[in-house]
Amino acid sequence: MSASLPNLEGRAAWIFTEDDYDIDLIVGIKNIKITDIHELAAVTMTSYDPQFAASVQKGDLLVGGHNFGYGHPHYPAMRAMRHLGVAGVIAESFSPGFFRGEISMGFPLVTCPGIRAATARWQRLRVDWALGRVINLDTGAELPFEPLSSVERGTLAAGGFVPYLKARLAREAAQKAAADAAATGATAG
Repeated sequence: MSASLPNLEGRAAWIFTEDDYDIDLIVGIKNIKITDIHELAAVTMTSYDPQFAASVQKGDLLVGGHNFGYGHPHYPAMRAMRHLGVAGVIAESFSPGFFRGEISMGFPLVTCPGIRAATARWQRLRVDWALGRVINLDTGAELPFEPLSSVERGTLAAGGFVPYLKARLAREAAQKAAADAAATGATAG
């Protein structure tokens, strides 16, 4: 079963020019223990753009370099980004731990070699899952992205790994119950 994902479409709210970017820097190392989401969102990206939180819109995207999300897999930075409305990250490549963690949270990550050079801040991007391409709607440039596995697609479609597993287990239980009922009916007749 192939999970259908809605296309992502939004502005490139930020282009991270650094490779091996440590996402803790999004909120600042000193702020990673903040638990209040509003307080966390208020400090998001302030060392890069003090107006970032006010300028980001629902559906906006982040663009990153190679090995984006490097470092410890702390979640406050991306929790803040999701709270601000950021819909996903498109990067040259991702740190494996970051990739697994964010996909398991149901947050779309797209590996797209060449995206950083093909995008300027605030340009509009579309991730077309069916075509397997990222399209810069302002320039017309198109780049292929690395496909997600069926489990990764299913996890995103379900809204995270826990909902994905619950749906999968429910489906398997229903199939087993149907098979058991069919077997019982066949032996009773």
